[in-house]
Amino acid sequence: MFIAQYRRWSLLAAAALMPSITAAQPRPQDSISTSFLTRPLRIPMREAGPDGLEALLVQPNEPGAHPLVVLTHGRPATALERSEMTPQRLLPEAVEFARRGWATAIIMRRGYGTSGGRYAESILSCEYPNYQPQAREPAKDLQAAISYLSTLPEVDARRIVAVGASAGGLAATALTADPPPGLVAAVNFAGGSGHAGPNEICQPGGLLSMFWLLGKKSRVPMLWVYAENDTFFNPEIAESMYQEFTKAGGKATFIAAPPFGTEGHSLFSPSGIPVWTRYVDDFLMGQGLVLRSDLLPLPTPPHVGPPRGLTPTGKKAFQDYLILPGEKAFAVDPGRTWGYEYGRRTREEAKKAALQHCERGGSQGCRVVILNNSSASE
Repeated sequence: MFIAQYRRWSLLAAAALMPSITAAQPRPQDSISTSFLTRPLRIPMREAGPDGLEALLVQPNEPGAHPLVVLTHGRPATALERSEMTPQRLLPEAVEFARRGWATAIIMRRGYGTSGGRYAESILSCEYPNYQPQAREPAKDLQAAISYLSTLPEVDARRIVAVGASAGGLAATALTADPPPGLVAAVNFAGGSGHAGPNEICQPGGLLSMFWLLGKKSRVPMLWVYAENDTFFNPEIAESMYQEFTKAGGKATFIAAPPFGTEGHSLFSPSGIPVWTRYVDDFLMGQGLVLRSDLLPLPTPPHVGPPRGLTPTGKKAFQDYLILPGEKAFAVDPGRTWGYEYGRRTREEAKKAALQHCERGGSQGCRVVILNNSSASE
């Protein structure tokens, strides 16, 4: 049975220079729980133009300023996919850091979602790739985000951790080579660039050289996590990137995680939370960055019965689906397969993607039965 829980994302200026960008006030987010506050933001950045960078801040619903996590995403293959991305997609992962006491900002880099500015992360060609922009440009976006977020009263900018997955992992690594004030650690989940196909990298020597150059300047403690069945950056290339980075002087702890699902590149995902949070907790403890002894509670799923015909695994997935954010849809072919999508901007996008996930199991009878948390027939 095909189980689609996570779309792989081939898989983030000072304010005086820009028009004033206002942000909504923090508010409880019903789709999360009253334990947290969320706040959509537009982050000023000269290169991002008047629209700035799209971001979403989730924080504990507790008084005072909280240390900051900046979290950024991977890189899908097409411009259309980049434009359809939303910060909501990473909200379950952000909540895990907020549960641990961190104000966590999901940063959409230039050219993704509704962020302004020109997409600046192309390697130009696989035959003659230029890897430098894929490190330099995302790091600029994170620098701008941290500069702005550090001014917010709910943020304690003395302790900042950068976290990224896939291309976002590379962005977090690059940030440590030119660290802003307050950056005390960074986490790289399956970071890299140049993926050209399963276990294939465009001119890997250039990629390794880039990590060596980053390691020459980086001295911020890092955690690197790569699953053994990652076909984007397999164990051999992951180990080589790590060796180049640390040989040049970078400080990193490397975790070779066991195989995860059918594609280890998606370990940093909602379904991977029981796995990757253990690595993060151990790393934060080693850096003296544990903020609370008890985690804030997760939301309680609404009382919505599962669609008919689901297997026990499908029923468990449906319970997970119920607390996922954004426009979402759950599709089934009774007795055969299922798939869902979440974190979309429109219901139509969610329905289309859920059907695609369901049909990847070879089914021709998939239909959307749940839209958001209600029957699709209502």
